[in-house]
Amino acid sequence: MISRTIKILFISLLHLAILRCKPAKTKLQDLKKPNIVLINIDDLGYKDLGFMGSEYYETPNLDAFAKEGMVFYNAYAGAANCAPSRACLISGLNTPRHGVYTVSPSDRGDIKTRKLIPIKNTAHLNDTIFTLPQMLKSAGYTTASFGKWHIGKDPNKQGIDYNIGGSEKGHPGNGGYFSPYKIDHITNGKKGEYLTDRLTDEAIHYINKNKDTTFFIYMPYYTVHTPIMGKEDLVAKFKSKKGQNGQNRPDYAAMVYAMDQNVGRLLDALKQNGLEENTLVIFTSDNGGIRSISEQNPLRAGKGSYYEGGIRVPLVIKWPGKIRPKSTSTAPVSNLDFYPTLQHVTNPQKRARLLDGINLEPILYGEQPIAHNLYFHFPIYLQKYDQLKDQGRDPLFRTRPGSVIISGDWKLHEYFEDGALELYNLKTDIGEKNNLVEQNPAKTKELYEELNRWRTQMKAPVPTLINKAYDPTY
Repeated sequence: MISRTIKILFISLLHLAILRCKPAKTKLQDLKKPNIVLINIDDLGYKDLGFMGSEYYETPNLDAFAKEGMVFYNAYAGAANCAPSRACLISGLNTPRHGVYTVSPSDRGDIKTRKLIPIKNTAHLNDTIFTLPQMLKSAGYTTASFGKWHIGKDPNKQGIDYNIGGSEKGHPGNGGYFSPYKIDHITNGKKGEYLTDRLTDEAIHYINKNKDTTFFIYMPYYTVHTPIMGKEDLVAKFKSKKGQNGQNRPDYAAMVYAMDQNVGRLLDALKQNGLEENTLVIFTSDNGGIRSISEQNPLRAGKGSYYEGGIRVPLVIKWPGKIRPKSTSTAPVSNLDFYPTLQHVTNPQKRARLLDGINLEPILYGEQPIAHNLYFHFPIYLQKYDQLKDQGRDPLFRTRPGSVIISGDWKLHEYFEDGALELYNLKTDIGEKNNLVEQNPAKTKELYEELNRWRTQMKAPVPTLINKAYDPTY
């Protein structure tokens, strides 16, 4: 009797142990790779949003979105203007590796004011580069782009399955924000249809149609790039509002507001299709704003400059269940980091062999951030926008040939024409007003040597040929 009782007890304990060893029931959503939506606004400044401190522009949808994910306060574009920045994002490679340094040509400005012959620019990404969309296709994603491509003539040859509005063109053309349009790969809507609205309509249609697939949607809106054109009713709305702190253009405010409305519509489409919980959304800008249009105080300069106003950008990443709402980060990151992060998240069959960014997941999940330097290389010239407002190193150029390193709180600029160095502590001087080269020679030497090591490793071309037409007295 006793042995039979022991046997029954043994069987019961064994059965209980087996039940405990069974894996927990896994939701289908946990096994499915996340949909990815990457919103890349054109020329939107670091402080052109309510949640980033603007008191003139109104961005209620993005303000709400920022509370649902992680806001980065030290986020950077890969370059200071659109073509190289987008090339960095889509390739995961820094500018010396792909050779896209600007929107061609690289010898901008008066020939008599350029001391060096700049490095020749590469207009588009080489088709041999394994792009972010191509990597995601290898991970099982369908891919779509709605808006400005600008890094090749045909997005379909660079990993995009479905393209609306994208080609080598970098802006919508004179008067081009209203139908009839002047961009490629789009049909005209009703006369007066607004391009930003139309691109969102197309993206929502795509979501509705492909909600049962795993998709990557790239939303490189043309807005808020010039020409500055807002809807009449929205322009009127901001004419009655007082501007402040260098932000006071009603037509630009109208563009920002329409952009916010459309991002809100896009996010609502994800919710309505039951996709919000399994969609990773990235919102950013391709470079800083144009300072003569919208100032980013206290940041110095704007688009085309490698001072903070030209490269520091807004960035929010949301992924429900993975990224804690209302979280923030001060870690220095750049759009070069998107590719390695998404590659690790999606685990594709074919991976990029070489990437210059880092995987952001430890930061996104609230773990110990990875300390890494940011590097920028621009062996080219970009002429001024507005001599009085640009805040460049000199009144003739937004950029002269040089390189930059950001390491922790420190930032070093090097200029190739005269070998000049500028050292700033961004923690105490985000406006880059006080050059500390003479006060801190040790830090200057440390960053200068590291910048040189990086250029050597990258085989970054440095212009050395003297321009015979240069006239220092001109």
